[in-house]
Amino acid sequence: MRAMIQLQNISLQRGPKFLLEAADLTIYPGQKVGLIGANGTGKSTLFQMLLGQLASDTGTVDIPKQWRTAHMAQEVGHTSRSALDYVLDGDSELRRLERAIVAADSDGSHNNGEQLAHLYGDMENIHAYSAPARAQQLLNGLGFSSGDDARPVTDFSGGWRIRLNLAQALMCPSDLLLLDEPTNHLDLDATLWLEEWLKRYDGTLIIISHDRDFLDNIIDRIVNIEKQKLDNYSGNYSSFERQRAEKLAQQQATFEKQQERIAHVESYIRRFRASATKARQAQSRIKELERMEKISAAHVDSPFTFTFTCNEKMSVPLVHISGANIGYGEKCILEKVELAIRAETRIGLLGPNGAGKSSLVKTLAGLLPLLAGERTNGEHFKLGYFAQHQLEALDINASAALHIQRLSPTAREQEIRDFLGSFDFHGVRAFEPITHFSGGEKARLALAIIAWEKPNVLLLDEPTNHLDLEMRHALTMALQDFEGAVIIVSHDRHLLRNTVDEFLLVADGKVSEFDGDLEDYYKWLLQQRQAQTAVEEKDAPDNENKVDKKAQRQQSAAQRQQIKPLTNKLKNLESQMEKFQSKLADIEIQLGDSSIYDDKNKANLQKLLLDQAKVQQQLDEAEENWLLISEEIEAASNA
Repeated sequence: MRAMIQLQNISLQRGPKFLLEAADLTIYPGQKVGLIGANGTGKSTLFQMLLGQLASDTGTVDIPKQWRTAHMAQEVGHTSRSALDYVLDGDSELRRLERAIVAADSDGSHNNGEQLAHLYGDMENIHAYSAPARAQQLLNGLGFSSGDDARPVTDFSGGWRIRLNLAQALMCPSDLLLLDEPTNHLDLDATLWLEEWLKRYDGTLIIISHDRDFLDNIIDRIVNIEKQKLDNYSGNYSSFERQRAEKLAQQQATFEKQQERIAHVESYIRRFRASATKARQAQSRIKELERMEKISAAHVDSPFTFTFTCNEKMSVPLVHISGANIGYGEKCILEKVELAIRAETRIGLLGPNGAGKSSLVKTLAGLLPLLAGERTNGEHFKLGYFAQHQLEALDINASAALHIQRLSPTAREQEIRDFLGSFDFHGVRAFEPITHFSGGEKARLALAIIAWEKPNVLLLDEPTNHLDLEMRHALTMALQDFEGAVIIVSHDRHLLRNTVDEFLLVADGKVSEFDGDLEDYYKWLLQQRQAQTAVEEKDAPDNENKVDKKAQRQQSAAQRQQIKPLTNKLKNLESQMEKFQSKLADIEIQLGDSSIYDDKNKANLQKLLLDQAKVQQQLDEAEENWLLISEEIEAASNA
């Protein structure tokens, strides 16, 4: 029987709710599958089932036993290991062989030469010696800067740690790769790089993603979770939309709604044709809008009906920035910035990671003062600003309705109910604390707060993170209808193509008009990378001066043999330090429990404090020994 993934008669229940009921699915080797469905339909739960972390209530799940499975962890790591080591940990076979070699070396027996020879042969077979270089390539592609590879994982923010989880999954040799929202914490540059990497991946790939362009460019099949079933559609996401639109059109009620949606997009195309100024971008944009006109019919049953109502009062311009230097403290990141925001402005910001897009956005939001130059806000300027940190600023003990009531204490309850309903917060959900809201629900609430305040400038920094495909589509439609200015930073190319008229490139310390579309920007990025590679190769020593590789390997092997006892001690100490750090972390968790300070737990508290002091002392001694041996190794290497 041919190796394949087969789910038969699967039922999966969570509480009173069935996520899947008598569902079937077959996936063949090498297929690239996009797994989609509304939030809460069971996409991540299905992944847990495929990973063997969860059993179905009925039915069977068959995955070929010889297949190696890699997946992107969603939890954030708290290890002090370096970023490079953390990524290398993804190759479990590499780490297993390394441990086996250390154990054989430390055995001290004269009879383990044959075992070591086999182990080193196995290392050669899995290309172990190129592993650090491959891990470094993954870090570079995902946007990490030079020197980041040596930093401990704990140095990075949550979003960058998720990128490390992604790199670790890509490092793992696999027959099946499961990726849950891999682009959520990526910028556009890293998304484009990942797209190319996954195109070359020759295993079986299953992706949960709400990025339609990303799905369109990678997958050859859609599995849609709908009505507790796993519905199959051949082709990419756009093909799925067309097939679903045809299916829905067979119902008279939905057909009429489809015609309304199509009329909406046709009207927008006419308005855009009338105002378009740049031929290259206009041609690309109209082509994309005509495509949207066709696919909008697939979203007639969307639960989202919101709009962004523009403030009636306008100024000309709304914001004017002249001769501005932008940066932090004494560090100037962007120089001589000239920018005028008017009601008709619809800008997408492009540029490499770290070039200054975030600084420009924070300046426009009024969070970062100019280092030099002038900024003038129009009399009626009113900003609606969305950024990921605003989700953390929401009051988790308040309901969605209370967030709105605080903005407008005199608003009627029914008015608030109707408004929140357009963002799919219905009934009790609108009036319960948002403590248990998902990331997507919090993002919807943040957008709802912006919409309620009726701004005339929308400044959106990665607004589609955590949003599902239906909400992204609704956001695109709402931005098309918005009559004020729009400025967007996003890795969602579909959103950019359908909502902005021009692009600004933030690069090399400047903000300049980008005369091209997103395809041109991708070519520009490739040219930048090639130029950077050429510079690095030029700076490298000439081939004539390079030591013969074979001799170099022999020399390195002799050196490794000489300092092997020291490196073995170092690795043992590193293992001990990791154990001590883990113990300390466990003790701190227990000490963080308020009940431990109750009188009845006094003896337990004293024991924990004694254990903490003891383990801390052991860790200090291990670290001191590690430093001494490191210095010995460095001295031996230099000699």
